[in-house]
Amino acid sequence: MADSSFDIVSKIDHQEADNALNQTVKEIGHRFDFKGTGASITWSGGQKAVEIRANSEERANAVLDVFKEKLIKRGLSLKILDAGEPKLSGKEYRLMVDLKEGIDQENAKKISKIIRDEGPKGVKAQIQGDELRVSSKKKDELQEVIALLKGKDLDVALQFTNYR
Repeated sequence: MADSSFDIVSKIDHQEADNALNQTVKEIGHRFDFKGTGASITWSGGQKAVEIRANSEERANAVLDVFKEKLIKRGLSLKILDAGEPKLSGKEYRLMVDLKEGIDQENAKKISKIIRDEGPKGVKAQIQGDELRVSSKKKDELQEVIALLKGKDLDVALQFTNYR
């Protein structure tokens, strides 16, 4: 019998992220505490990063909080965000927030080690670029691995795809 397998990936639903950003823009435009602060949020570098601008450090962080709230409501993990510190640029503060997609080598090795050490014995994990392929003869063992990884607090947002 052939091995069953699934892939562990870290992908961003860009449509949902875009919807969250658009909702944030709308809320910033309507809320009284953002009036006259020059607060804005826009995509930067395609959909790889978000740029937040405001007239104070606190307002820039408040915009980030609104964006995080919208991401959560849309079912996206906050682990995809890599926010920097607000930096003064002329008369306004700029805050760059990178969106992390894919599993880097360090995290892939960490996940692979967790599967090897704590997972069922018949399970194999191999790193394939920015994702992992997990395979086993038994589907029950794959279910155990998924449950194991969902219980761990890792630095990346994981999704499990191509289960067969």
